Amino acid sequence: MGQAGLHIPAFDHSHLRVYEEVYADIGDEQSIEQSLSTFSSHMVNDVYILKRANPKTLALFDELGAGTDPVEGAALATAILDNLHKRGVTAMATTHYSELKLYALSTEGVENASCEFDVESLQPTYRLLVGVPGKSNAFAISGKLGLPEDIINEASRLVDSDAKDFEEVVSGLEEARVTAEKEREKAKRFREEAQHYKEKLEAKNQRIDDARDKILRRANDEAREILEKAKAVADESIKRYNKWSKDSGMTKQMEQERANLRKHLEKTGSGASLDTRRQKPAKAPEHLSIGDIVMVHSLGVKGTVSTLPNNKGNCFVQMGIMRSEVNIKDLELLEQETKAAKKEAAVTHARSMKMAKAMTVSTEINLIGKTVDEAISLLDKYLDDAYLAKLHQVTVIHGMGTGALRNAVQNYCKKCKYVKSYRMGEYGEGGYGVTVVEFK
Repeated sequence: MGQAGLHIPAFDHSHLRVYEEVYADIGDEQSIEQSLSTFSSHMVNDVYILKRANPKTLALFDELGAGTDPVEGAALATAILDNLHKRGVTAMATTHYSELKLYALSTEGVENASCEFDVESLQPTYRLLVGVPGKSNAFAISGKLGLPEDIINEASRLVDSDAKDFEEVVSGLEEARVTAEKEREKAKRFREEAQHYKEKLEAKNQRIDDARDKILRRANDEAREILEKAKAVADESIKRYNKWSKDSGMTKQMEQERANLRKHLEKTGSGASLDTRRQKPAKAPEHLSIGDIVMVHSLGVKGTVSTLPNNKGNCFVQMGIMRSEVNIKDLELLEQETKAAKKEAAVTHARSMKMAKAMTVSTEINLIGKTVDEAISLLDKYLDDAYLAKLHQVTVIHGMGTGALRNAVQNYCKKCKYVKSYRMGEYGEGGYGVTVVEFK
């Protein structure tokens, strides 16, 4: 597609390799006229590709080695791919052979990949999963399409143990991948929310700092203006006094009074300019912890320690909606208030933990694969948690199987004192593979 100038189904900044030739063995080219079977027609194409393939070509194979005995076909397919791999040829092959999947897992430079498939809807999701070998899902699909369960069970019994173990490994990989993907999405969402709140908090703190500075500047300007006016009035008054008293012989006393008045005004001015520094504590606190209640003497307000002091003795203190960096020499630890606040925080935390646990209880539990004893133990704890979380209804997934697990689950529900009713799942809920439990 890329070499033909077409848009490719990939993300931005993806890289494509340019090939001189592209060889493909796709479809069924059997021919009665040329006496070619399905296998023979594929092999003619494979031989043609093997003769001409080189590191600058791309080879594509559809169901390599199909149309003959599965054991011999898998061996031939493995040998062909290994030959191309050793020659440095880029090749892609679709297959249902477990032997080829194991070859990819055990060979460096060869990678498994599969297209995700939704067994419930019997539809592919068109998501390419690199590193995960595909699962045939033959039994699950057959059951969905109506093949009797006894036939499927008999077929499962006939599968040899090695193939069954491999399918279980593939299923485990798929479940682990889905779980990891969900956790990754959840972590991404939490990171984005944390970043959003961080930016919001930083902007809020900046607005508070700007508003505080603006108020302080305006107050200082107003105080300075008042003092200048007062000084001007005082100077003018004293000049008048001097003029009036020239002939009275009291010039010296008036000048002394004028000097005293100016000293008094300057003293008043130094107190009126908003210097918020106050008497500092005699001794800085030796040990501070996050959450301690302190008095910030320079501001005359109480606050809560948000961060531990750095090597310069500075730490952040939350004072209402304002958060500022303060040196510990300016702080006084209020021990009684700190103890009371921490006691209240511990009680609040315990309540929050109980509420959080209640909110995380799922509306369903999966007991498939468990023994009866294991399942009943898990069910007992789950129903307790769900009832305490005030859930109205939950679903217990036990599968169909022999019915032993289903009977054990329903017998337990029958004896459980806070279960109002239980029933088999309806169409769309899981059918006979689940039990729906309703609480009192």
